[in-house]
Amino acid sequence: MSQNPLNLALRFILELAGLFAIGYWGWVQFDGALRIPLMIGLPILFAAIWGIFRVPADASANGKAPIAVPGWLRLLIELAFFTFGTWCLFNAGVIQSGWIFGTVTLIHYVISYDRLSWLLKH
Repeated sequence: MSQNPLNLALRFILELAGLFAIGYWGWVQFDGALRIPLMIGLPILFAAIWGIFRVPADASANGKAPIAVPGWLRLLIELAFFTFGTWCLFNAGVIQSGWIFGTVTLIHYVISYDRLSWLLKH
């Protein structure tokens, strides 16, 4: 199920929404000189971590792994990213968006049970 085009599209949308949430949090939590660098820099940092640390032969990444990591570590990175994105929305005061983002992310991972199993085995 994890390679279904609709599920892959949902995953991509969740990744973008997570980056937006992190950037939004950086914008609303800080004033002055820190506001813009955090709004731009935090999403870039998280996107870099997301794209660099991969599991070799992961079908969701075209099998490429700039820095190869075990599946359990990749899963931990993903869970940390989505958890932080959800926390950012709650902390920025958009509680309803936080609930929606967290719930949809959880549903996505339940639907992607086959990928979770694969990650834990590799």
